[in-house]
Amino acid sequence: MSEDATGDWFVVADLGGGLFRIHEPHVHRFFRGNVFLLRGRDANLLIDFGMGLRPLAPLVAGLAGRAPLIAVATHSHADHIGGLHEFADRRAHSSEAVACASMPDSATFAPMFRALDEPVTVPPGPGWQKQYWRIAPAPLTATLDEGQIIDLGDRRFEVLHLPGHSPGSIGLLDRENGLFFAGDAIYRGTLVDDLPHSDRVVYRKTMARIASLDVAIAHGGHGEALSAQEMREIALGYLAGA
Repeated sequence: MSEDATGDWFVVADLGGGLFRIHEPHVHRFFRGNVFLLRGRDANLLIDFGMGLRPLAPLVAGLAGRAPLIAVATHSHADHIGGLHEFADRRAHSSEAVACASMPDSATFAPMFRALDEPVTVPPGPGWQKQYWRIAPAPLTATLDEGQIIDLGDRRFEVLHLPGHSPGSIGLLDRENGLFFAGDAIYRGTLVDDLPHSDRVVYRKTMARIASLDVAIAHGGHGEALSAQEMREIALGYLAGA
């Protein structure tokens, strides 16, 4: 894996096989989400979009090439959906459509970011003030539901509805290659299940499902990748402790 700073805001890690992980190192660690770009034969897939504090599209264009880009949000929280409005083909779970259309604070939880004493270590632009920052509306051009397929030509991703952290949380699974993008359904670290629209009972069902998935590697919404064993241990640990 190679990792390079791009400009003064994003860091890009080349994970190999046409997969890139992008993150915002100057954003507070609680809101430092992963953005994934996967280059396919007929289309490219962009998963999640960071905070929207700086434009993401120019960076993605430089990495993705000329194939059409499919932009998929795993859910509508601020740290994953900030830059969604920058892309033409915008998709998320059907239950996220209303939130994406207007990006209200009640759905994105952006006030939690603005309430931090130091939400960023470096201002994203001259004169930036946290109290004026908002997530730009990004009406969906298509909705996703359980079992739908996103076809990149050489890879096919199945949409998995994984509620609990949020009602519309989804993951994308390439069953043939064992590649799983989990969003905030699972990742290394403290899992969040106490937001106003979280549901621990439903989350337990999601964790049981995740523990049974046949994957080679899982990429969560935060932090580094998980092996299949690590993913299952986290899921089973949640079930044992929740």
